[in-house]
Amino acid sequence: MGPAVHRSWGTAVYAGPAGQRLELWPQRAAYDPDLRLLLVADAHFGKGHTFRRHGLAVPQAAEAAMVARLDHLIQATGATELVFLGDLLHGPWSQEPRALEALAQWRQRHAGLEVHLVRGNHDHHAGDPPRELGIEVHAGPLHRGPWALLHEPQPISGAYALAGHVHPGVRLHERGRLSLRLPCFRMGPEFGVLPAFGAFTGLHVEPTHGGDQVYVVVEDEGLVMALRPQALAS
Repeated sequence: MGPAVHRSWGTAVYAGPAGQRLELWPQRAAYDPDLRLLLVADAHFGKGHTFRRHGLAVPQAAEAAMVARLDHLIQATGATELVFLGDLLHGPWSQEPRALEALAQWRQRHAGLEVHLVRGNHDHHAGDPPRELGIEVHAGPLHRGPWALLHEPQPISGAYALAGHVHPGVRLHERGRLSLRLPCFRMGPEFGVLPAFGAFTGLHVEPTHGGDQVYVVVEDEGLVMALRPQALAS
């Protein structure tokens, strides 16, 4: 038999333990329509540039595609605020003008958008983004409505925490022992983890814990699916 899934074409809606509502988008972002708040984790701008500095033939179109996804999300949701949940920049070479070009052009197109960054481990290494990008930086957690926004997943008293950092993924199994690895949203009883937004970020597949709700991202098909546990490969 094939994977056991609930199909939800386009976005999925996560209903939190205290009645919170969060839209999960196939572009690997989350959106709170009540707050008009868009959330993105682990963009890792400048990672391709860093690879090219080391002689690896990584296409420059990857970051252009990433900002195109941001453009689409902002237009489709009508978001007035964007929070990066850590690891906006990949490393020190991400500060070079050529590495920042796509991000700077994107910021010019959305100069009126309120943008925040909750520092992640890569941001501590890379340094804060240049001031001219107009991105307010926080140590975290940053509180918005029912959410506590931070980089490393952990419970936060009095709020439901949303984080990134681990680049969550799942392995789906099919007949004949075939399997497929895909990014996912992993929403637990106390905190949820968003998939990595950036390219070349890899996936971390781990067992599903009791109470977790897993939403797999099939980006090429533009959909998010809520998985039943039996769909996951061991």
